[in-house]
Amino acid sequence: MAITLDITGVLQAAAFWVSNKGGSNGYKLYLYFYIMLTVLSVVLGNDPVILSGTAFLVYYTNASGLEPISWLISEFAAANTASMVLFVGNPTNVVICEGFRVNNAAFTAYTILPFLACSVFCFVALAFQFRDQKYVPRRLNVQGDLDVRSVLRDPIGAWVGSILLGSCLITIIVVSFVHVDVWIISLPFAMAKFFYDIGWDHYRHVKKTQMAGKRSDDSSIEAEAQDVMLRQLQLHVPPPVDKHSEPEPEHGAQQTLDIHHLHRELSAVSASQTRVNTRNNTAETNKTYVNDSEAAAERVKTASPEKQLDDLEKLGLSQRLNQVYRERQHRFADHFPTFYTALPRLPFALVPFAFSQFILIEALAHQGWIEIFANWLVRASNRQIYPTIWLVGVLGVILCNISGTNIGATILLTKIVRAADMPESSSRAAAIALAVASNIGAVSFTFSASLAGLLWNQILEQKDIYIKQRTFAFWNTLPLVVMTGVGLGVVCAEMAVLYPPSRSRGL
Repeated sequence: MAITLDITGVLQAAAFWVSNKGGSNGYKLYLYFYIMLTVLSVVLGNDPVILSGTAFLVYYTNASGLEPISWLISEFAAANTASMVLFVGNPTNVVICEGFRVNNAAFTAYTILPFLACSVFCFVALAFQFRDQKYVPRRLNVQGDLDVRSVLRDPIGAWVGSILLGSCLITIIVVSFVHVDVWIISLPFAMAKFFYDIGWDHYRHVKKTQMAGKRSDDSSIEAEAQDVMLRQLQLHVPPPVDKHSEPEPEHGAQQTLDIHHLHRELSAVSASQTRVNTRNNTAETNKTYVNDSEAAAERVKTASPEKQLDDLEKLGLSQRLNQVYRERQHRFADHFPTFYTALPRLPFALVPFAFSQFILIEALAHQGWIEIFANWLVRASNRQIYPTIWLVGVLGVILCNISGTNIGATILLTKIVRAADMPESSSRAAAIALAVASNIGAVSFTFSASLAGLLWNQILEQKDIYIKQRTFAFWNTLPLVVMTGVGLGVVCAEMAVLYPPSRSRGL
């Protein structure tokens, strides 16, 4: 539901609206973008926000002549911090709720205060370390406002998707008090959104109506959205006159793209495919083909009927099958653009990855290592609340970098805490500390600390922005240390209220 909502253009529209509100004030715009990304990540989760937010910030900083590292690090920190609020915001939250039997609504109640504290102090840390004018300038050279509706490709779909997603989240939280499995609630809403998308796409195809900004050629929805976004940014932000005044990146991104490169990039449907431009003798000399067989099939389509018959006879079986496949693919994508665009973006790879993590942890348990780790935890914490919070929280942040992303770290620590046979108060404290650590641990020293980090780095490389591992760790160190101290401190305060010393001794 979040992915199809993103396809309607609602995230890009929100970014345009925030950009207009920020105007030419660089500090205000930096804060507004941080707030917007935080709010969207709370509702949609971090992955959809990173998918759309990263691309927008790349284009915006490039068009504005800004140093991108400060804006991209802020986006990454905001998206991952906000994912701790709802149990569906991150797969690690689901593991914690199931492993510690935490009610879904109670999970949000426990994490809302640590989230607010982490989010506020994270921005303070970001503002401090990016206080130099070359990272966040005081004034921006902008003119006019961005057209918000130009990037909102499907207003009706945006409304329907927002209503369904909001209703689903509210229903899950309410029904969680009667202990109903999450999938039983979310599946009907997801199926309703699926059938709506299929029906709405079919209706528009029959009525010969297209998404706003949809061209009649073979361009994908994402390429067209980027094209519209780039045109708007070129009008909104004039190019800098004095090239010598642009700062050199320091501890930042190795940025090699320019506006013309971005414009060429928009015509590519997939960055993972190698395209070879093949020009024929027809008027359509600007089309891009993947290989020679596709070019031959295109020549068959554009030739006269007699010529088509001759060319078809010359084509081999594989070339004929490839031509039929390309035609069917184009028809399907034109008929159901939402489904065709959303399907490759679904996190199918998460299922075998998480499954493999569970297998590895079960192997450790079978060999007796979980019991050994649990005994170490008991000796170090003495089953007390506050030592447990800091041990589990700090270990969670560290293990995110070395345990196969935050998912592996969460599964491992959940098994260890459960094997330690903690009292109820300490077990609940460990669960909330782990929830905080597994989310802020993504804002860490390695890209592989989370799947979101790997996705973020992959998107940047596709846009020809290369951030080195040590640069990523350098700029994340201060926000991570601040959020770890503040977040776990708030968890301690919550546990002090929920489990006073006299009561905890009784438990």
